[in-house]
Amino acid sequence: MKKLLLFYFLTLSFGSLWAQNTGYWQQHVDYKMDVTMDVSTYRYKGTQELVYTNNSPDTLKKVYYHLYNNAFQPGSEMDARIQNIRDPDARMVNKIKVGPNERKQSRIKMLKPNETGYLNITNFKQDGSTASVETIGTILEVTLAKPIVPNSKTTFTLTFDGQVPIQIRRSGRNNAEGVALSMAQWYPKMAEFDFEGWHADPYIAREFHGVWGNFDVSITIDKDYVLGGTGYLQNKNEIGHGYQDSGVVVTVPKKAKTLTWHFKAPMVHDFTWAADKNYIHDIVQGPNGVDLHFLYKDNPKYIQNWKNLQPKTAQLMEFYNKTVGDYPYKQYSVIQGGDGGMEYAMCTLILGQGSFDGLLGVTAHEMAHSWFQHVLANNESKHGWMDEGFTSFLEDLGMNEIADKKVENPFTGAYAGYFSMVNSGKELPQTTHADRFDENRVYSITSYSKGELFLTQLMYLIGKDNLMKSLKKYYSDFKFKHPTPNDIKRSAEKISGANLDWYLTDWTQTTNTIDYGIREPRAVGDKTIVTLERIGRMPMPIDLLVEYTDGTMESFYIPLRMMSFKKENPNPALKRTVLGDWAWAYPTMEFMIAKPKSTIKKITIDPSGLMADIKKENNVYKQ
Repeated sequence: MKKLLLFYFLTLSFGSLWAQNTGYWQQHVDYKMDVTMDVSTYRYKGTQELVYTNNSPDTLKKVYYHLYNNAFQPGSEMDARIQNIRDPDARMVNKIKVGPNERKQSRIKMLKPNETGYLNITNFKQDGSTASVETIGTILEVTLAKPIVPNSKTTFTLTFDGQVPIQIRRSGRNNAEGVALSMAQWYPKMAEFDFEGWHADPYIAREFHGVWGNFDVSITIDKDYVLGGTGYLQNKNEIGHGYQDSGVVVTVPKKAKTLTWHFKAPMVHDFTWAADKNYIHDIVQGPNGVDLHFLYKDNPKYIQNWKNLQPKTAQLMEFYNKTVGDYPYKQYSVIQGGDGGMEYAMCTLILGQGSFDGLLGVTAHEMAHSWFQHVLANNESKHGWMDEGFTSFLEDLGMNEIADKKVENPFTGAYAGYFSMVNSGKELPQTTHADRFDENRVYSITSYSKGELFLTQLMYLIGKDNLMKSLKKYYSDFKFKHPTPNDIKRSAEKISGANLDWYLTDWTQTTNTIDYGIREPRAVGDKTIVTLERIGRMPMPIDLLVEYTDGTMESFYIPLRMMSFKKENPNPALKRTVLGDWAWAYPTMEFMIAKPKSTIKKITIDPSGLMADIKKENNVYKQ
């Protein structure tokens, strides 16, 4: 196992080393943590040693850490946000009666001192010298004892003590299904510094951004608890609980009250674990020798669902590998815990007592995040659509792939969500910071549905083959890095040869919409003139299908001038005529069909349904 881990460490580190030699740079961290959990009080103490490598061209005089647990205190920014957002997350509020009415109250506001979360830092040193620290909400601001010059390393050491909050959002204790510990974002976590500067966002409720690095974590806890999470367990035969190698005796002292679980995780940007006394632990062989771990509560009502989930998870991972690129680690864990479904490095925490379809759907989504966020680590706070949207795209493809009955367009739900948001008049650009949305619903649709449509419309723009090749190139070029929106656009441009800057701008930086229509065709002798109009601000190339009264069909394709590109015929069995391009400045375009109007039964703009035209009713002419 040590040789295997060394191989993977070298393999995963290569991407970072390559990046430093091509103008791109990213910071690097090596964590070593020892923590002891008191399961009777839900408090823990630990030490952390962090070796920080400054690969930037800047000299750093400060660094910042995230202290996520501090959000779970009355009066925190997260508490204030719950109380003021129009549609607070149902998991984070209690409904209370006020006379004849019902109102929602922040659960954080009602926490007692022994129910809150906190993370306190003491004895902070840099290379043995005391540094000045200040805790500001969920951020620790550190004024360094000495600046970190470019291309140098420094070592930070600290001690911390924390309290696990009542389960409210993502992390916590005793969740709705009785899981004892869901330990997400539990440790002092270095904030990311990149070409844009520091990303020390307060924790208000949204997603995360972290520094790539290696984790060496030892967790001491009551011996009856079973753990699962990020990384590779180093001392299986000291632990037991279903982890030990076959035929090897577990070496736990009989009188021991605690066990120390030792994990290592190479090239990740997060470390998460969960623990419970009543976990069943199954290990199933996945594709490419990946161990798939399943940890779930011993509840007879739901055990069969978890058993049935296991082969489906392996099928999904195999499909994701083929679609995007190989999962780069040798373990992945599906763990019952948390408050719904949330992706973490090499694992997910999900609720597990619903229907099988729900369990499978959440697993499909969260595991897809292993590609879009935990290998392609974009900044979720600024570009949530890149991970949530792309993950939803992969999830829908995967669920359709393993379904008994496949559908032609598995993305219809995403289109419906997007159209409902546009019609509400509440849409904001995808460049809006995740914490700035007025409503949770608008944030969700913007990130998940509209983010998914970014890819489905790329399929429309450059063709399915080019899109799928673009995803593989994007993964190959940017794995173990922090890609930006321009990177997926450039990957697609390099594969297809199309110019796509206009698309990235209109779709992600504005709320411009797509709306094309067909005017009443005109008969001109034995020919027909068709006039199309662009009503919305956002341009697109046009696929057009013409159906005739004799049952025959033909298609027409109108390239978009600013794309400088002609798409391959998506339906080679059908005759296609490529017309002259259409420039955005012209609101209408005419073309001729060399048949009488009386022979035309129907004309349809975008028969594939992949273009997010907000008024489908004017996309069809029927005679």
